[in-house]
Amino acid sequence: MQLSELLISEATEYEFKSALEVGKAKSWLKTVSAFSNGLGGSIYFGVNVAGEPEGLDDIQNDTEKISQLINSKIVPMIYTNMTPYELEGKKILQVEIKPGIMTPYYYSSDGNKIAYVRLGEESVQAPPHILNELILKGQNQSFDATPSKYDNGDLSFSVFEATYRMKTRKKITESDYISFGLVNEKGKLTYAGVLSSDQCPLLQSRVFCTRWNGHTMGSVFDDAIDDKEYEGNVFSLLENTKQFIMNNSKVRWKKTPNGRIDMPDYDADAIHEAVVNALVHRSYFVPGTEVHVDMYDDRMEISSPGGMFSGKKIQELDLWSIPSERRNPILADLFQRMKLMERRGSGIKKILEIYKGKKQPEFKSTETDFMTTFYNQNYRRNRSEKSEVKIGSKKPEVKIGSKKPTKKTKEHYVKILEYLDTVTFAKTSEIAELLNMKSSRANELLKALESSKEIVSEGTYRNRKYRKIR
Repeated sequence: MQLSELLISEATEYEFKSALEVGKAKSWLKTVSAFSNGLGGSIYFGVNVAGEPEGLDDIQNDTEKISQLINSKIVPMIYTNMTPYELEGKKILQVEIKPGIMTPYYYSSDGNKIAYVRLGEESVQAPPHILNELILKGQNQSFDATPSKYDNGDLSFSVFEATYRMKTRKKITESDYISFGLVNEKGKLTYAGVLSSDQCPLLQSRVFCTRWNGHTMGSVFDDAIDDKEYEGNVFSLLENTKQFIMNNSKVRWKKTPNGRIDMPDYDADAIHEAVVNALVHRSYFVPGTEVHVDMYDDRMEISSPGGMFSGKKIQELDLWSIPSERRNPILADLFQRMKLMERRGSGIKKILEIYKGKKQPEFKSTETDFMTTFYNQNYRRNRSEKSEVKIGSKKPEVKIGSKKPTKKTKEHYVKILEYLDTVTFAKTSEIAELLNMKSSRANELLKALESSKEIVSEGTYRNRKYRKIR
C-alpha cells in the first residue's frame, strides 16, 4: 500500500509527524484542536514532512501515549480513530480527528486554554472573531440571534417596515418583531434587529463600491472613476449597492424584427442574488470590515468577510448541489419572507442558470473571505487598443484633410468609439449632442473615422447612421 492510497483526494486536511515527540506534544495537539474546530483531518505519525514513511519503533506504546495526551490536553473531550498501517515495511499510525459539534475545542496546558483553527496548511490560534463564532456554533446560536445592548424602542424601523409592506402587501405588527427574531422575550433587539434598523449603529454594516479605471485596483484618489461608501441597515445597503452597479454599467442593444434585445454588461437578477448573498451570509463579528464591490473594465468582484460557514472552499465543491448552511439564519429568513432572497441556498444555482451559454461567474472562498466575480459580457479584450483609433499603429492615422489630429480631436474619437460600443447605430445629431458641438463638426469626425475603417455608415444623407466595425 502507498501513502497516497490512504489520503482521500478531497480531504486536504492532514499533517505528517516523523515521530511522536512527547516533550513537544503541543506541536501536534494544536492541530488536533484545529481539526476539531474545523472540517476534521488526520495526523500521520511515522511519516516525514516529505511524505516518506520512516516508521514508529513502538507503535503500540505510541498509540497509548497519543490517546492519553489528547484526553488530558484537549477540552472538551473529542473522539478519534487510530489506525495502524505498514508501508514499505515500516509502521505508521493514522490519527483521524472528526469535526466537533461542541466547539470551540481548546488545547489546555498550565492553566491556559487556546483554541486553534486551520489556516491553509498551518494550525494557528483562533482570532477573537472566529473564536466568538465557534462559541456560538457550539451553543447552536448565531450572531444575528445574539441580544444587543439596545432595547426595543431605541432604534426606528421605517425603512424595514416600508420595504416589508411593499414586498409582502402586509403591515408588520409588534408581535412580528418577536416572531421574526428581531426582538427577544426580554425586549432587547437582537443583532438581526439592529441590522434592520434605520440607524444601524454597527460600524461593520457597510459596503464600499469603486469603479476603477482599467483592469487593476489603484489609488481611489487617482485611479477611481466613481467611489461610494454606504452604511446603514441591510435593506438600504442592498438598494444603494445595486444602484451603484447600475450607474456604472452599460446596456447595449440590437434590433430584432419585433423590437430590440437589451444586452447589459451584468444581469440585474444575478447581481441582486450576489449582493444579497454578500450581505446575509457574511461574518459581522469584526468591526471595521465591510462588503466590497470593485468594478473594472472587464469584470466586477463582490467580496464579503467570512468564508463558507461550513469551512469548506466553494471552488472545490459542486456548485449545483451546495447544501444550505446559513451563518445568519434570522437575517436569511427575513430576506426570504420579504421575497428578497431565494430559499434553501438556491441563489448560486440561480446565478448559474442566468449565465448559461455565457461566460460564467466564478466563486472563490478562503477561511476569511468569499468572492464572486462577474465578467462584463460586452467587454472585448482589445477594446482599449481599438479606442485609440489606431493612431501610431500600422494603419494610417486618422486625419481631417492633411492635418494630424490634435489631442482634443483624439479625445473626441475615443468618446465616439466608446459610445458606439454601447449602441448599435448613432446619428450625427446624437454624436453632436454627446460632444456638445455643431453637427457639421461631428460630421467631420465621423467621416474621418469612416475613412480609417473604424466605423461604417448606412442609409441616405438625411437618415445616415453610423456603427462601429467589430
